[in-house]
Amino acid sequence: MPVGEPVDLVRHWRLSTVDARTPDEHALLLRQLLDLEGLGPEAVGGIAVASSVPAATAALREMAARWFRVPLVALGPGVRSGMPILYDSPREVGPDRVANAIGCYDLYGGPSIVVDLGTATTFDAISAAGEYLGGAIAPGVGISLDALFHEAAALRRVELVEPRSAIGRSTAESIQSGVLYGFAAQVDGLCERIQDELGPATVVATGGLSELIAPFTRCVEVREPWLTLHGLRIAFHRNHEGGVSG
Repeated sequence: MPVGEPVDLVRHWRLSTVDARTPDEHALLLRQLLDLEGLGPEAVGGIAVASSVPAATAALREMAARWFRVPLVALGPGVRSGMPILYDSPREVGPDRVANAIGCYDLYGGPSIVVDLGTATTFDAISAAGEYLGGAIAPGVGISLDALFHEAAALRRVELVEPRSAIGRSTAESIQSGVLYGFAAQVDGLCERIQDELGPATVVATGGLSELIAPFTRCVEVREPWLTLHGLRIAFHRNHEGGVSG
């Protein structure tokens, strides 16, 4: 399956979300990351955020205003996304899901389906007209494994590599089969049901665990690791035309 090339993405880093992190701590981390790349704070022309953690969003807003003095767009209600949200209650849609949908429609048009394999596994449907229709939410791979190992004391964590066959001949292979083939089957099954309602659609996978699960699916056509960032960049420019493009 092809992997999409980053669109105007210059650098990327991955950090854990810490609710209690202060604006000063966020600024320190970002400046250190920029420094590792030989960049200064002047390289930042704007900041876009997709966060479902209110405390983190507030801290990032203050960081942008105090330390970088650049415009910040926090994707959510009141922000121009350029995409009609047809959810019964649009405020309930996670900003990351909106960012994924924006990025997917920009790259592949519609109808399309985004499968985000992260903390949760989310499915988002976009119409041919570029409308966000809704989707599905399921427990993610990590959450499910944590529950499995916590509740079943006899089971131990294993390396998630493809087993010799779907019929595992050891506990490790049985877990590998259940996780890799089981979650891939979930993706295929839900995408099939969504397409029964939506019609034929391009299926795009993203998220930190897409590299692990997507290769075992039948429906995923392309993997876009940076889809959320692409959608955020578009949303930023729709609200601040003078922003930088990187």
